[in-house]
Order: sequence, then structure tokens, then C-alpha cells
Amino acid sequence: MRVISGSARGLKLRAPKGIKTRPTTDRIKESFFNIINPYLYECRFLDLFSGSGAIGIEALSRGAQKAVFVDSGRESIEVIRANIEAARLSDRASVVDSDVFAAVSRLGSKNDRFDIIFMDPPYSKGLVEKTLRAVLNADILVPDGFIVAEQAAGDERPDIEGLEIYRIKDYKTTKMLYIRRIDEKSSIPGQL
Repeated sequence: MRVISGSARGLKLRAPKGIKTRPTTDRIKESFFNIINPYLYECRFLDLFSGSGAIGIEALSRGAQKAVFVDSGRESIEVIRANIEAARLSDRASVVDSDVFAAVSRLGSKNDRFDIIFMDPPYSKGLVEKTLRAVLNADILVPDGFIVAEQAAGDERPDIEGLEIYRIKDYKTTKMLYIRRIDEKSSIPGQL
């Protein structure tokens, strides 16, 4: 696992041991960043269920202004911090050692807002829908922002009032859902 592009290009990243985390493959990561690249520069990026921190680190490496990493696994937090330090991106990163739902609530109460929110929860546990509801309730997505949720190919698509899935990118065992608010006028094109 490595940083694909930007200031930390080529850096090999550590990953937590065991099967509790499932790093996003380089192929999927590259496709994802090719899609969101026009919206990335100077954005505020939230990486939920961060695992190794690879997605948020890639966002920072490619020009995101700030990234917040959220995970509750002790080893994941240590790995995320080590990877951020190795990438020399500590000045634009913050790591939250917390349950995702408590963290989202706290971010909302502090009026933190994000342009892009990425989530990669454990598959097939209904966590995408639950996390989307938490994000919407905490009001941490800016009006023109969007959410990208990674889930297993066979998992049911979430259906939440106030949000719409406007693009789905299918991979062999994974799919990426691109989601935006529908209660606001959005400048994000329909086919991001």
C-alpha cells in the first residue's frame, strides 16, 4: 500500500495487522481520486473508519487543506499517526481516537464542516446508512460537498431522506456510492 500521487507520492504506508481492517486497493483508490480530483484542492476532508489513514493521506498529498481521521481501533490510531508523520503531513491532519458516531456528533457540535467525507465501514453491518444519518443529523457536510461510501458489492444501497446517490462506481467485490444533499442547491454535476 502506497501513496499514489502528490507531495508524498511513492511513500509506503503501514497497515494495521489482522483482518479487522481492509485497505482500499490501489486500483480503487486511483479511480476514486481521479473522480474527485477537481474538488480536492484546498478542501476539508473527513476520513471515517480510517484504518491505515491511506485515503485521507492521499487527499492531503494531492492538495486537501485539512484532513480529519476517525477510527476507534488502538492499532489503527497508532498506524494512522505513524503514516501521517512519515508523509510529513502532520500540520494539516488531525486524528480522532473515537467511535465514529460520537466523533461525528462532536464535530457537528464544534461546527466543523467538510467538503468531502469518505467512509469505509466494515461491510455488511448496515453502518453506511447509520453513518450517513449521523452525518446528516450533525450537519457536517457543506452544501456543495459530497460523501463517498465504500461498501460490499452485494450490500443494499442506503435510502435516506435529504441525501441522494448520484453516482455508483462498481468494482468486482466493492462499490463506491457518491452521495450529495438534495435539500440545497448543489453545484456538483450529476455525473461526478
